Amino acid sequence: MLNKKKICVLGQGYVGLPLTVSLSKYFKVLAFDINKKKINNLKRGLDKESILGKKFLNKNISFSSSILDLKNYNVFIIAVPTPVNLKKKPDLRNLISATNIVATFLKENDLVIYESTVYPGTTEEICVPILEKKSKLLVSNNHNTLNLKTFDCAYCPERVNPGDRARTVDKIVKVISASSDRALGSVYDLYKKISKSGICKAKSIKIAESAKIIENVQRDINIALINEFYILFRKMNLNIRDILDVASTKWNFLNFKPGLVGGHCIGVDPYYLTYKAKELKYQPKLILAGRKINDSMSSFVFNDLLKIKKKKLGNLKKIKVLVLGYSFKENVSDYRNTKVSEIIDKLSKKKFIIDIYDPHIPLENITQTKKKLFIKKINKEKCQYHIILYAVDHRIFKKINYQYLNHKLKGNGFVYDLTDKFPRNLVSGRL
Repeated sequence: MLNKKKICVLGQGYVGLPLTVSLSKYFKVLAFDINKKKINNLKRGLDKESILGKKFLNKNISFSSSILDLKNYNVFIIAVPTPVNLKKKPDLRNLISATNIVATFLKENDLVIYESTVYPGTTEEICVPILEKKSKLLVSNNHNTLNLKTFDCAYCPERVNPGDRARTVDKIVKVISASSDRALGSVYDLYKKISKSGICKAKSIKIAESAKIIENVQRDINIALINEFYILFRKMNLNIRDILDVASTKWNFLNFKPGLVGGHCIGVDPYYLTYKAKELKYQPKLILAGRKINDSMSSFVFNDLLKIKKKKLGNLKKIKVLVLGYSFKENVSDYRNTKVSEIIDKLSKKKFIIDIYDPHIPLENITQTKKKLFIKKINKEKCQYHIILYAVDHRIFKKINYQYLNHKLKGNGFVYDLTDKFPRNLVSGRL
């Protein structure tokens, strides 16, 4: 086991940054990211992505975007994004790049920990061979002879819930797995410092990888089921929220809500598992069916919104729309794979005039085409919009009530509520 841990966390996003800060309470930590602009901001104490929402600088954290700074470290934690490409297949370029960086500096008895979400087998079948080939070392296992030069490898999946102030890194059960008993011992010693809610030791790396991915796939399927209920009951002129209110009084009813499924986890992870399934010549059915339903919900909302528009506004031209919220979920700045953007794109094609208000979004990263739609504040004037789409229920919108929005509506304008915030009998459209 490592007697003196010198830790480097690669990737300073919504997983890596909270992990860095938590570890820095007990160890000196290098916060590494190839994004120089991000590192420069973090050095100044600026959390542009609002990941922590509080002061995080301390004397135990150093920041770097220089690869050479990794050479003096012996624990490498890789927490980089693992998205899908345009064909909905796993995009492992970030993971492979980070692995190659670590492999350059990997020494005997060093420890490499992966936190990024992957499909079962990725760590041992893709990452470990890179580490072994480049470092000329072997990964440890319980059968290595004493005269072999080895490094330790582990997979300890993140369970971060962006925007959730209650379930922070130190308040959730941490899953750990490793290539050998020695490696598992080192990992346990590390994470027990920050995991106050306990640690779960998985029997193998593949089991840990599998457990992580089905956590999100299960949520995707459950939301898809409720979304399908929503579509069905709409045809019966029944409000799904009223139905859920009643059904949830049963003790074992899982009270999921209808909604848009975006972001970097639930909307992505099912494609990682189905990719592996197809490699094994198994054609997944339910997983992809759920994905199809959830991916279609932005189109459903758009078409529903157009029907209400025709009914209430007729053939009126120059429809002005206010969209409140742009990120993929409440209280975060992350807009990756946000379905709100898809609705906006469809409205733009219909020549609707759109204002987007979401103070959480760092506009420097938004495309020029979309950036010009954002407004810095909502104008105080009354009767400005024909449609108000309440898309994301941020805490910063807490004071916005239906009366406030109603004063912003022109003529027969209406509110479409994706969050169930407002009285159901007042809004014209809802999820």
